[in-house]
Amino acid sequence: MDKALLARVEKQAWFHKYPRGWPLVLFVLTLAGTLLSIVAIERAEAERQTLLLDRNATEITAGLQRRVVENVAVLRAGAALFTMRGEISSEMFHGVASELHTSDENHGSLGIGWAPWQMKNGRPAAPISHIYPATETNRAVLGFDMYSEKMRRAAMDAAILSRGPAASGRVGLMQDAANPGTAGFLIYMPVFETAGARAQVKGFIYSPFRGQEFFESAAELVHQRNLDVEIFDSGDNRPALLASRLVAGERGRTLDRRITVAGRPWIVRVSIKKPGSLTTLSRATLLFGLVLALLVMTIARLITRRAAEDRSVLEWLSGQAAIRTSLTRELNHRVKNTLANVLSIVALTRRRATGLDDFAESLTGRIRALSATHDLLSQSDWSNALIREIVSSELAPYMGETDAHVAISGPEISLAPNDAMSLGLAIHELATNAAKYGALSVDSGRVLVAWRLLRPDVAEVHWREEGGPEVDMPDKRGFGRDLIEKIVAHELNSSVELEFRPEGVECRLQVPVRRLSDFALRGGDRLPRP
Repeated sequence: MDKALLARVEKQAWFHKYPRGWPLVLFVLTLAGTLLSIVAIERAEAERQTLLLDRNATEITAGLQRRVVENVAVLRAGAALFTMRGEISSEMFHGVASELHTSDENHGSLGIGWAPWQMKNGRPAAPISHIYPATETNRAVLGFDMYSEKMRRAAMDAAILSRGPAASGRVGLMQDAANPGTAGFLIYMPVFETAGARAQVKGFIYSPFRGQEFFESAAELVHQRNLDVEIFDSGDNRPALLASRLVAGERGRTLDRRITVAGRPWIVRVSIKKPGSLTTLSRATLLFGLVLALLVMTIARLITRRAAEDRSVLEWLSGQAAIRTSLTRELNHRVKNTLANVLSIVALTRRRATGLDDFAESLTGRIRALSATHDLLSQSDWSNALIREIVSSELAPYMGETDAHVAISGPEISLAPNDAMSLGLAIHELATNAAKYGALSVDSGRVLVAWRLLRPDVAEVHWREEGGPEVDMPDKRGFGRDLIEKIVAHELNSSVELEFRPEGVECRLQVPVRRLSDFALRGGDRLPRP
């Protein structure tokens, strides 16, 4: 067996060169593999977010252009009708506008207006003459010369030049005079009339839009909601914000998409929300990698430790022979001590016995006392026994369910095996005497056993009886008295005070409290402590 262990240990010798290094190297390698996996996952996630951002930007711009096309189509239809008519009366305008502009399909528009082209004081003008629907805020703009304002004038000129729809830059709508910070824009469609060989501007049919409402009408066509979206008019040198939708969270990747709205350049800026430090999959991978790395390191550590233990097994086996020899000597010594105690008990019992039955009864009780203490010591592998357990074991036959006849108290004190056996014999003799002649022989009697620590190495056990028959000093010495005052006192190497008081027997014993290290194997080395 030793040769087989030695061969296995030699095969594992390389573990001993780096007992802590190999587990650490395996941990680092596993963790490095985990980090590389996380980098790959994060890179793939970044590419996925870029594609997602591009797709959403395309979807949002498509929704905006769709709404623009729908509104421009309405204006084109109105312009076609007004081109074929002469003077545009209020009734004719409202009739046409009511057909073109419904509350369910306004697509962010505040209405449809008509501004005829005029010359005032030699200068062109385009005052608003009709607007639908005739709400209070819409009626308030009637008569306003839109050509007098720079941003609107630029859009009208662009519409005339292109002979098609033209959007203005960011303006403050007249309908929002109470909220001057509200962003808006207008789309103009010129209406021409033929005068001879030339076509002259007759007026403009237009629609005013609040930027935010126009964007929200277009956002209805978009499925993605957890994005930051901003719309800027970029027709001038400085982009002007028309509308926005911001959601909670830190902004991540951003994409700008340029579109043209009725000849006017816009910028649609879409930002995806920035995820946490790591994605869910990366966090799960990191957690799994850490657990795996720790598991690998633990297994490697266990293997190296097992290899080290195997190397020490041979040394341990070589020492077992000496330990077994010492244990055999110790067992022989204890058996001799026990047999010597039994022989002493038999001899004294025989001299004090009045007959064979008395001899058998007395001897049986004392042997049982030794056996009870042996059982206690066996439960603790013959290391020690508590005073409480020794006293309780010997007085168990006299203790009822309520323990009315016996009261024990004291701290937790452990005794060495030989001292525990001697104390058990003493308590047995005192209990037997009390049961025959003392406090335990009557219902009113009580036995009180208490112990305390006099010094760190000495404990005192106090036996006291009360409530029993009156006690007389015995004429001759009995076996129990000899056992307590001679054998027990000799074994405990201490004095014993035994008094026969009228109110009851009282006994004080001093028991040595020895440390476990004091009990070395006789004739050999001490047993190794676990």
